[in-house]
Amino acid sequence: MKRSKRAGLSIDPSETGGAVQLTFDMASTGSFSSPPPKTLHTCPITLEQLQKLRNILVARGWEMLSRPYMHFFAQHEKLSVAAYEKGPKIVIQGKGVDEFIEFILEPEILGAAVVGYEYVVNPEHFSPHFGIDESGKGDLFGPLVIAGAYVDASIAKNWQAAGIQDSKKIGSDARIRKLERVILQTPGVVQSVLLIGPEKYNELYKKFGNLNKLLAWGHARVIENLLEIKPDCPRALSDQFANPRLIERALMEKGRGIQLDQRTKAESDPAVAAASILARAKFIDWLAKESEALGMVLPKGASALVKALGAKLVQRDGPQVLSRVAKMHFKTASEILSATS
Repeated sequence: MKRSKRAGLSIDPSETGGAVQLTFDMASTGSFSSPPPKTLHTCPITLEQLQKLRNILVARGWEMLSRPYMHFFAQHEKLSVAAYEKGPKIVIQGKGVDEFIEFILEPEILGAAVVGYEYVVNPEHFSPHFGIDESGKGDLFGPLVIAGAYVDASIAKNWQAAGIQDSKKIGSDARIRKLERVILQTPGVVQSVLLIGPEKYNELYKKFGNLNKLLAWGHARVIENLLEIKPDCPRALSDQFANPRLIERALMEKGRGIQLDQRTKAESDPAVAAASILARAKFIDWLAKESEALGMVLPKGASALVKALGAKLVQRDGPQVLSRVAKMHFKTASEILSATS
């Protein structure tokens, strides 16, 4: 097997070709005696609690504003509280989030000390481990991106304070890119990203025969690359998408000694959440770059809008263009080709 001169990057070129991109970074190590103050916190809340919170904020002189899709939006100095109708939930943002949680939210609204006790409730979030997640598997256009990140107690606390969460909960591409920078600049971070472009994806899908086997192969490759940098990491966690044995069988020599955990909703784990952001950032960057080259905006997902754009693209550039930008096993791809033939 040929190896890159970059430490930690190893993959058989015959398996991937030039359409697979592997990257990782490891910043200089560092430690913190305590995590930085929170600047963002999201909390589910009942309508009764919401009304109680509104009354408290009004009584304390907060400025109350109306915003679309919100029960209210409250501001005081450099701190804001957005009460969203969906959920419902509140998003606290700005300077003084920790104090608001400690002196208002927990004692007066929730009636329990929850925030800050994650270490007690979920100690496994703070133990050394890798988190693996992917982006693009449900999108007709664009690559499949699988990413992994390492956390220990210091990294996990800092990412929680910075608002690192599952990328599916983040609606803004700008916010995804901002959080990606936070992750990459974290002292002690180790991360690996595997980007499989559509052409190579289509080849690999034919080779493996189904998406779960391809995903297992990709997850295993990312774990192997992370182990090149952190060979003593004891555990890896990913969202459960198939029989756990698929990833175990795909792991090579280095990965066979690691404890491999898979569970649903694994994105609540800080390492998996970070991996989901890293993967999503590379996915949206690929879409943006390819859209610019094509002169057409490639939409996300596999909706009617995606189908219409695909048909327009094929009519302009011919059917061969589809395999260059799309996952051809999707039913939508077949429908596009049938409609334009």
